[in-house]
Amino acid sequence: MGAINFSNALGVHPAAMQLRATRAEILANNLANADTPGFKARDINFQAVLAGEVASQRSLGMNRTHSGHLAAQGSADEDLLYRNPIQPSIDGNTVDSQMEQAIYSRNALNYNASFEFLSSKFKGMKGAIRGE
Repeated sequence: MGAINFSNALGVHPAAMQLRATRAEILANNLANADTPGFKARDINFQAVLAGEVASQRSLGMNRTHSGHLAAQGSADEDLLYRNPIQPSIDGNTVDSQMEQAIYSRNALNYNASFEFLSSKFKGMKGAIRGE
């Protein structure tokens, strides 16, 4: 019998939760700057970033051969995109407060769904460890 491997047991859900938390920060920043002249709304393409995470988990990892080499990890900052406004503002601000709030709410619901899924996975593993 082998040891429990959390990467296999939990799959992509921990990375999805982290990505949704990062997206919540970006969307909250958009909402906070809704009245800032010239502010450009930003967002990430969640599906594209998550697909990249899944692909990186399935591929072979990169090894650093020298301590001076940089680690091969991406960040959400690389994936930030500007949002195209439906109704541009005269002052150059591209934040549509109602749309941002709707996107933020949906992201929060998805985050909670991922959290509940992970919670049930941990309950199942805890039951398996106890022999239940």
